[in-house]
Amino acid sequence: MTANSEYDVICIGAGPTGLACAIEANRAGMRPLVIDKGCLCNSLFYYPVNMKFFTTAERMEIGDLPMTTSGDKPTRPEALKYYRRAVDHYGIETRLYEKVTRIERGEKRNDGFRIHTEGATGEKRAYSSSKCIIATGYYDLPNYLGVPGEDMPHVSHYFTDPHPYWNQDVVVIGARNSSAEAALDLFRAGARVTLIHRGSEMGKTLKFWVKPDIENRIRAGEIKAMFSTRVERIEPGRVWVHNSHHEEAVPAIQVFAMTGYHPDFSFLEGQGIRLDPVTRRPECDPVTLETNIPGLYVAGVVVGGKQTSDIFIENGRFHGRQIVAAMAGRERINEPAPVAPPGE
Repeated sequence: MTANSEYDVICIGAGPTGLACAIEANRAGMRPLVIDKGCLCNSLFYYPVNMKFFTTAERMEIGDLPMTTSGDKPTRPEALKYYRRAVDHYGIETRLYEKVTRIERGEKRNDGFRIHTEGATGEKRAYSSSKCIIATGYYDLPNYLGVPGEDMPHVSHYFTDPHPYWNQDVVVIGARNSSAEAALDLFRAGARVTLIHRGSEMGKTLKFWVKPDIENRIRAGEIKAMFSTRVERIEPGRVWVHNSHHEEAVPAIQVFAMTGYHPDFSFLEGQGIRLDPVTRRPECDPVTLETNIPGLYVAGVVVGGKQTSDIFIENGRFHGRQIVAAMAGRERINEPAPVAPPGE
């Protein structure tokens, strides 16, 4: 096992919130380290390749670094480029493709933490830190349907690129934004799309420009929609569904089960963090975001428990300022002067 020197704070999760926490610690004179089991901004990397964010650029900025975009809202490639540049600008240390296997606490309050990881090649490492922030997001763990065949190779809970499905039968399960956008992208790439949803209509929270688009495509018969329909099982080349009338097989060489995601609650509980039995929100101070474990903080979407739509980049990016202010023993961090955007 490789041992490393001690850090002031270790952030578990290299998404926008984890990076924002590390940058705020850096600006406060601390030495941070960011660890992630995947690549930088792993969740954003697995977003659809043609995705455009709902929010505007200034609401995704971290570390007072301006984000420039070619349009009114950032695209996935623009966001990924921005966060890479932010890490480079502040010189944040990262350990990517290392999975945190356990967090050891010292016996006393000020003893700090020992973070144990395992790399992609099996190499084990350990890092010491006086404080630790968990900002692991929620995109890694899909909400499974729990039906036979869901684990087959042609079933995915992530949608990336519609091109391979030109002139093919594809099923999309769900009726919220991710499902609607996947169905529309697939339709425009020439796929024959069937959208299946257990509810009676599309989701109530569809983006204002997505709602009329998907509804018009369904109304015109360009995308087939099966509402009030339950998926029973998935087989090679077809999905068996059931509604109030009968059971039938829907042809599909690919199935996208866009059923949402949830935080890794077992990981949080494994560190001794108490979760609300109903909402699964971690017990933490609403101002400092310190959990019931002294020195261990939560940030980003994990703070919301099951309500993953309550926190996104727009508000999660400010959690770093709350946490670092608490670590520094003051109510808030003094705002430094804005800095110029990082170079290429």
